[in-house]
Amino acid sequence: MIKYGKIVKRTEGGVIAFVPCEDNEITKTARKIIVEIPDSRKISMAQRRKAFVLLGYISAWWGYTPLEATKEITKQMFNGHVPCSFDTEFSLSNCSVEVARLYITYLMDFCILHDIDIGEPLYELCEDIPKYVWACLMKKRCAVCGKKAELHHVDAIGAGRNRKEIPQIGMQVLPLCRVHHNEIHNIGKLTFLKKYILQSIALTKDIAKIYKLTKKNMEVRTK
Repeated sequence: MIKYGKIVKRTEGGVIAFVPCEDNEITKTARKIIVEIPDSRKISMAQRRKAFVLLGYISAWWGYTPLEATKEITKQMFNGHVPCSFDTEFSLSNCSVEVARLYITYLMDFCILHDIDIGEPLYELCEDIPKYVWACLMKKRCAVCGKKAELHHVDAIGAGRNRKEIPQIGMQVLPLCRVHHNEIHNIGKLTFLKKYILQSIALTKDIAKIYKLTKKNMEVRTK
């Protein structure tokens, strides 16, 4: 159930909201609620540029579909993925920062899913870094250059240990091609992550299956 309310008081460290609800079975049994606070800021010039760069490459991939048509088609596709509390009618001229971020992330996921060749590094267009890294991991695509990737463990496994016998679920990982895999070893993970504005994410069983890790690897790392 979705209800709209308003902030009635601001306190140190938070706000108090009032949400009008009928006294029904849902409100009687509910113990938790989720509060979504709309971002009143408008789309930035940088976000608008990112969106149109991605739309241009998708347009070319679709056989040079007119840009305006590509925009409207992808907006309709995007509408099926956003939370139902969002306004599905939006414009890239005055939508909110949050809607722009979600739409750009959707376009990036679309490009990664369909292996669309982008003329510049995708991480430079990224609005949601963990989501971008996850999508690259699932498609075995280097998060830096887009080439075929292998699994890089940001959390060191340790020299001389048998990788196949080490529980790895929960370890921090990145998808990197051989060139960038070597680079992160040469310059160090902190310098590398700062240079490419990336963030490692925790290895899950879904990701582990993509990289065909062993049954032992599928166990949760405890330390």
